[in-house]
Amino acid sequence: MNRPFTTVVLAMTADGKIANVNRQAARFSSPADKAHLERQISLVDGVLFGAETLRAYGTTLPISAPELLAARQQEHKPPQPVHIVCSASGKLDPQLGFFSQPIPRWLLTTPTGAKYWQGITEKLFQRVVVTEPTPLVKAKSINWVEVFSQFAELGLRKLAILGGGELVASLLGMNLIDEMWLTLCPVIFGGATAPTPVGGVGLSPQQLALLSVEQVEGEVFLHYRLQS
Repeated sequence: MNRPFTTVVLAMTADGKIANVNRQAARFSSPADKAHLERQISLVDGVLFGAETLRAYGTTLPISAPELLAARQQEHKPPQPVHIVCSASGKLDPQLGFFSQPIPRWLLTTPTGAKYWQGITEKLFQRVVVTEPTPLVKAKSINWVEVFSQFAELGLRKLAILGGGELVASLLGMNLIDEMWLTLCPVIFGGATAPTPVGGVGLSPQQLALLSVEQVEGEVFLHYRLQS
């Protein structure tokens, strides 16, 4: 299948949570992890995240480090990758800080969600990618195989997946994840309902190959490749 190379990039607590039971924005990682995330973002053509992740943070992370901007310029890439928010309903607050950030923004949605933005799309999103459900996909769901094919046609060769767990689970279930970066942070949240890197109703076992391990003070950076 013609699709982008995908890398999940997430920070999690020592007990495997990416947020607390109230699903508030995760701000438990260090400046080193933020720099790591920015570096990973600088390597891709687009970043993809779910609507709940956007609502929790209100913004996304643009590239600001001069050396990363210079590297993208040398590779003839735009300063910022495309930031793509996924929302089947399309119901996003246009007052979020995300919509005033100096980045290219796309919306990934369904025909129903696209109607929600008619008339104001041009001011807030540079492109709306619409997925047409197939008989095997619910009317309000994202047809990921078709979407990733569209992304490839639009020039997105590398894609970073920034959460949340439901989005990651959907892509893993379709075998659309190639690598994962997980930062293990020295904090515990607890809570049976606190979200984890992979949500949803469960998957068949997904085998990983460990590519690298790096410790920076109290955090451990784990790099995995998905084994097909």
